[in-house]
Amino acid sequence: MHTMWKGTISFGLVNIPVKMHAATENKDIKLRQLHKKCKTPIKYEKTCPNCDEDVKSEDIVKAYEYAKNKFVVLDDEELEALKKEQEDKAVEIVDFVQLEEIDPVYFEKSYYLSPSEGGSKAYALLREALTDTGKIGIAKMMIRSKEQLAVIRVYKTAIVVETIHYPDEVREVGDVPNVPSQESVGKKELDTAKLLIEQLTTEFEPKKYKDNYRTALMELIEAKKNNEEVEIGKDTKEKPDNVVNLMDALQESLDRAKSDKPKTMKPKKKTTTAKTGTKTKKATS
Repeated sequence: MHTMWKGTISFGLVNIPVKMHAATENKDIKLRQLHKKCKTPIKYEKTCPNCDEDVKSEDIVKAYEYAKNKFVVLDDEELEALKKEQEDKAVEIVDFVQLEEIDPVYFEKSYYLSPSEGGSKAYALLREALTDTGKIGIAKMMIRSKEQLAVIRVYKTAIVVETIHYPDEVREVGDVPNVPSQESVGKKELDTAKLLIEQLTTEFEPKKYKDNYRTALMELIEAKKNNEEVEIGKDTKEKPDNVVNLMDALQESLDRAKSDKPKTMKPKKKTTTAKTGTKTKKATS
C-alpha cells in the first residue's frame, strides 16, 4: 500500500512510529468530456475575467474571502510553515471512549496504520489494550493541510484511524425541513412495522452488496468498445404495487418477506445411546 503519511501516535509516554495508508478506494468510473463534433477531450484553462488573459500556475495566489469581493491573501510560505508546525507534532490520543458513543454521522474516512521501524511492539501493545478494554482513542492530526479529529480503533488485525467531523461541521437536525416532531402512530401499524423489521433482520455480510450501476456501466463500456449491440431499459425487477394505505403496504411487505425467506429444516429428534456394561441401550428424547 502507498504510504500517505508518516508520524507518531502517542498515549501517555508511549510513542508509536507509524505509517498511514488509505483503507478505502473510490471505484467510481470516471468519464471524460469530449467535443461532440470531433471527439477531442475538452481543456479547462484558468483565465482572469478582469484582465481577460490566461493565468499561469505561478501567477495564482491563495486567499480567504471574508466579505463579498474582499480577500486576505496568504503566501505559500506562510501556509507551508503553519502546516509543518502542526505536522511535526505527534498525534496524541487525548481521550478513550466507547465506539457506541459516537453517532455514524460524524465518521468521514478510514485509514490503516502500520508500524514503522522499531514500532511493532508498541503497536501490538496499543492494539491489544484497545481490544481488551473495548475502547477507542480520540486524537487530533494533520492530514492534507487540515487538522482532523480522529478515532483510533482496531479493525481485525490492524489499528485504524477514522477521521471524524468536528461538532460544528455537522448540521443541526432542527434545520432539516419538514421533519415531523410528534406524529400519531397506530399500535397496529407499529407492531406490523416491527414484525417486518424482525423478518428482514439478518447478519451483516458486506460481500453480498454490489454496486449494480457500476457493473452495468462497465458492461456497457465493454460492449460499445467491442462494437456490440446494446439494449438498455429492460427492468426485470418486480416493481412494488401502488399501495396507498399504510397498513396495507406494511402487511403486503410482511407477506412478501415471509415468502422470500428461505425455509429452515426442522431439527430431527436426537437419539442418545447409553452403555450399560457390555450392552448398548438406545434412549429416545
